[in-house]
Amino acid sequence: MNIPQLAIVIPCYNEELCIESTAKRLLTLLDELIDKGKISNSSYLYLIDDGSVDKTWEIIEGLHNFDNRVKALKFVRNFGNQKALLAGLEGVRELGCDCAVSIDADLQQDENAIEKFVEEFMNGADIVSGIRNDRKTDSFFKKWTALMFYKTMNILGAKIPPNHSDYRLVSKKALDIMNLYPEKALFLRGFFNESGLKTAYVNFDVKPRFAGESKFNFMSLTTLALNGITSYSVVPLRFVAVLGFFMALFGFLVGVETVFEKIFLHNSPNGIATTIILLCVFGGIQLFCLGIIGEYVGQVYREVKARPRYLKDKELR
Repeated sequence: MNIPQLAIVIPCYNEELCIESTAKRLLTLLDELIDKGKISNSSYLYLIDDGSVDKTWEIIEGLHNFDNRVKALKFVRNFGNQKALLAGLEGVRELGCDCAVSIDADLQQDENAIEKFVEEFMNGADIVSGIRNDRKTDSFFKKWTALMFYKTMNILGAKIPPNHSDYRLVSKKALDIMNLYPEKALFLRGFFNESGLKTAYVNFDVKPRFAGESKFNFMSLTTLALNGITSYSVVPLRFVAVLGFFMALFGFLVGVETVFEKIFLHNSPNGIATTIILLCVFGGIQLFCLGIIGEYVGQVYREVKARPRYLKDKELR
């Protein structure tokens, strides 16, 4: 295999405090890998400004003028991290590369692991997933929610390796296959793990964020989880059907018991409080089930409208 051309994809949203340092560090890394003969000298960075309202784009333009290996795309507004990541992968496929690595703009993910990613790619892997060694840098709440996210996704059928986010290398072949998926809200973690391509894993350490604040919060992670579940699993819908069956069975048994007491025991059961409690419980269950069905209907609704995934404003090549 020839020396590969590597593209590093970096989604950015309001990262004026760290994007310049990040880009310069990754350019230095490219130079080091080029000197080692691991990647070609045509390798580059591809930054996606996800509708930042600070000076992120101005800094990116300055970096591009300083070094043409810094290429970039700007959205007209914020579309979300997953759309920015998807745009970046589609962008480098169009520009041309043999493999692409996606990494967060804050460089909490150890960028030195990219060398190991490339080595695994040269050994034949089409997908190399980064697996963090621990979650020491996370708060207790974030550790707990992350644990629940991975467990829930795997129970419901969207198989994702624990402690894997979107730090990965994908080959040109994987990018070509991704291009065949027209979904408007493509869940990348699920897609790359179900593609069937040869996959390798590289462990890495997570560093403290050196500037700015993380743009991921509980709501954004919840939205990501719901999108992943509804994209890759019908288990919740089956759960609704099974729950409905047992609710109907319970109601039937209660009805039989009431008729039995009335006919044979001549006892009219009381229990206004019990009735109210049961109404509240079953009413809550019904609303919960409607919510699950609503998520799937919403997913279909978004796909049927067929709106573009994102809108480009400017692009630097």
